[in-house]
Amino acid sequence: MPKFTHQKQYEASKKELWNWYNSPGAFRRIMPEWEGIKPVQVGSLKDDEETIFKVSIGPIKRKWVARHHSVVENETFSDRMIKGPFGKWDHQHSFVGSGNVTRIQDTVDWKLPLHILTGWTAKLTVIPRMNQMFRYRSEKVANDINQIQKTCDLPRQRVLVSGSTGMIGLQLCAFLEAAGHDVHRLLRVDSKLPVDVNSEKVIRWNDETGKIIKGDINGFDSVIHLAGAGIGDKRWSQKRKEIIRSSRVIPTTNLAKILAGSEHPPKAFLSGSAIGYYGDRGTESIDESSSKGDGFLSETCSQWEQATLVAKESGIRVSNLRSGIVISPLGGALAKLLLPTKMGGGGPVGGGRQIQSWISLDDEIYAIHHLMMQDTSQGAYNLTSPNSVSQKEFAKILGRVLRRPSFMPLPKFALQLMFGEMGNVLIIEGQDVKPTRLQESGFTFTYSRLESCLRNCLGRVKNKFL
Repeated sequence: MPKFTHQKQYEASKKELWNWYNSPGAFRRIMPEWEGIKPVQVGSLKDDEETIFKVSIGPIKRKWVARHHSVVENETFSDRMIKGPFGKWDHQHSFVGSGNVTRIQDTVDWKLPLHILTGWTAKLTVIPRMNQMFRYRSEKVANDINQIQKTCDLPRQRVLVSGSTGMIGLQLCAFLEAAGHDVHRLLRVDSKLPVDVNSEKVIRWNDETGKIIKGDINGFDSVIHLAGAGIGDKRWSQKRKEIIRSSRVIPTTNLAKILAGSEHPPKAFLSGSAIGYYGDRGTESIDESSSKGDGFLSETCSQWEQATLVAKESGIRVSNLRSGIVISPLGGALAKLLLPTKMGGGGPVGGGRQIQSWISLDDEIYAIHHLMMQDTSQGAYNLTSPNSVSQKEFAKILGRVLRRPSFMPLPKFALQLMFGEMGNVLIIEGQDVKPTRLQESGFTFTYSRLESCLRNCLGRVKNKFL
């Protein structure tokens, strides 16, 4: 029977690593972004607890049911596939070490269906996928632990997050839980509850009126507000533009007023914004001290940030998170670019000279946590990599990572025909945004270069797996 083994050494105690794996958010954090895995049920590290998820096998979605067994706290746990795409899958995690150095050893006994006939394909199909998956998992754990250790001497916080069902919000809440914080969600009445969320830690509200329907908004240390309609989800009409604006400005205004008037307000209010605040700036290098730009997105971001003023005036520490293009195949710009790039149509757009300021999904999350844990952070912060790229360079790097050509251009007029004003603003316009204040606050990036970011989140790391 085939056996796969992998080991990784961490500068952390067995208890630290066990607590990470046993957190409610660990499953979301550890699943490779490129796999598109959808959790259905998430169990804790106890014997007979089950985790159920859907995984893609080519174009087909299969349900995977894994049951924990042989659980010994801080030492080992295993999960056996009860139902799924393999003939057998029994995965043991062993925590070996002492003090602040621990090695996690993964051992998987596996076989394919009809293995005597199909096993010969494993070197081409199964083994490369397992290599990338376990490399990704070990790097994710190491990066999360590194971030958690930076603030381990500070008290854990009671945190309220809005926009917790979006791409960033799901991963942010998962990381905050892994870091030991008490995470609660602020959801609209009609929002579905993620499968790994404790229903007792949910506050329901009407974001258009500001009325709290269920729960108590008092007593949080920090409130992180990320909600808003997707900017690039649909072609912009006047109605869509109003939805984009109002879904940010109105809820932010209401939430700021609620927090300012609450009996026990939070110490910090971190509210979403975007680098669209600066408008189209060509190749000009800009940071948080730069002026506001012109146009729809600039005006929307300005109003979005102004909506937090009532909270600031009440004494709450307010940070405005001006995010760049968040890179992940889970959603956003990269998810839309993958198919055309894989088909060979990922060349420069509109000339390709426009600058694109980006940030990895993990650094977006780590930056928010970093600012949340600093009692001096307030005002605007650019959440962008220090190394922005031209659109032409972005296309070239993505093509290289996916092993596809990246020379076929898409003219500006074609983009405008397809996407109208949205395409012009989001793709043709650009700005070279620097995270000056974020770096001055002591934040260090995990993925400061685009290629390493793309290779990690797409499972295309070149280094030989060890």
